[in-house]
Amino acid sequence: MILHRFVAAVLPAAFLSGCMTVGPDYHRPEIDIPEHWPAAKTEAAVAPRWWQSYNDPVLDRMVDEALAHNSDLALAVARLDEARAQLGITRADQYPGVAAGAGASRNRISEHSPQFFPGIDPTFNDLNASVNASWELDFWGKYRRATEAARADLLASASNRDAVRLALIADVARGYFNLRSLDAQIAVTRQTVTTRLASLDLQRKRFEAGVVSELELHQVEAEASAAQALLPFLENQLTQQETALSVLLGRTPRAIVGSVPDRGAAIEALSVPPAVPAGLPSDLLERRPDLRAAEQRLVAANAHIGQAKAAYFPSIPLTGSFGTESTTLADLFTAPARVWLLSISAAQTVFDAGRIGSQVQAAQARQRQALAQYQSAIQNAFKDTRDALVAQRKARERLEAEQARVASLQKALELARLLYDNGESSLLDVLDAERGLLGAQLDRVEAQRAQLAATADLFKALGGGWEGEAQQG
Repeated sequence: MILHRFVAAVLPAAFLSGCMTVGPDYHRPEIDIPEHWPAAKTEAAVAPRWWQSYNDPVLDRMVDEALAHNSDLALAVARLDEARAQLGITRADQYPGVAAGAGASRNRISEHSPQFFPGIDPTFNDLNASVNASWELDFWGKYRRATEAARADLLASASNRDAVRLALIADVARGYFNLRSLDAQIAVTRQTVTTRLASLDLQRKRFEAGVVSELELHQVEAEASAAQALLPFLENQLTQQETALSVLLGRTPRAIVGSVPDRGAAIEALSVPPAVPAGLPSDLLERRPDLRAAEQRLVAANAHIGQAKAAYFPSIPLTGSFGTESTTLADLFTAPARVWLLSISAAQTVFDAGRIGSQVQAAQARQRQALAQYQSAIQNAFKDTRDALVAQRKARERLEAEQARVASLQKALELARLLYDNGESSLLDVLDAERGLLGAQLDRVEAQRAQLAATADLFKALGGGWEGEAQQG
């Protein structure tokens, strides 16, 4: 009868504890966003594996290698696993804790003790077995708010993992483009050095024959030396880029020192995808993992306010135990040996010198910080996207101009050589044309790299390459 009354009193309280939660509830802040993307003329979807649109199998393998071995990504995955485990810890507080125990002891009391009676054996056994349970009714939602915060932290960690993954892919793509750009610049420079050394050899023979002056000979020597001096600079940059790319790929120190990254398509052969946004700007809030992470941190901070406010209200723990106790093993599991305890209590803070109020204020301040960080992340995301859209368009325009410049200078060099051979112009005109052509060829390669890098930056700004792969707890 007593047990029935206890259960009748506890069950309604347990039911109500699942219905009440101290606020505030989370609502996404209102954001004033543009209705359309500026500088976007056409629409194309952002493919999850957008780096494959460059049509270079070597780049594809590099991305797969980086995703498998990069240490920064491994760190982000480990933090995600930690957040998932922390959610399990927090969620466990919502459920009863049950422990089982058993014990056996051999005891002797003093014959001079008040508990001793003549004729009674002062030695005895004490055997016991019990199951103990405890549960604090989450009447005010303290543990539910904590679980809500932990779940938001888990989602933020998953989005952080996706953000690291997206940044890593973009960095690998840009690093590969830098690598192929330096390869092309070195090839152009070596070809120029070969051409100028051949010209120097010819001019030296002509000088020995008295056809050209010593001044002209030294001018040709200087131009050949200038091209030769450019090679070590470019080759040093190439070595640094190879090392940086190997680190991004997560290679071992032995591999970093003993090998170089593979090469695929030449930079001018890489496809340039039409990377423009599909959909409305509001899609950015769902596609960019850094914005999702910032919002989940705001959700967690909001939940912590409710968790702090719950401390204003009483805590209501339930405890119970059931077991047996006997001096002999034969009687341990008989009905007379049963022992049990059921209790419910309430505890309310009466005076804490403003501690709870300060904790609530601190939680509210952290929520405002998270809100400011979320708003700042949105501003930066739209800035990144707008800048990337403009950069992609301008990079294409620059490449077109550089290609036209190279074509013009090639014709100018041919004409300068023809006039010089016919004695109608000076050697300086030829040298100026050669110098201008080399600079234009190097600038064209750089423009090709910049165009490819601009598309990678745009894919990153749009949050491409992570959709459908987030792991939510």
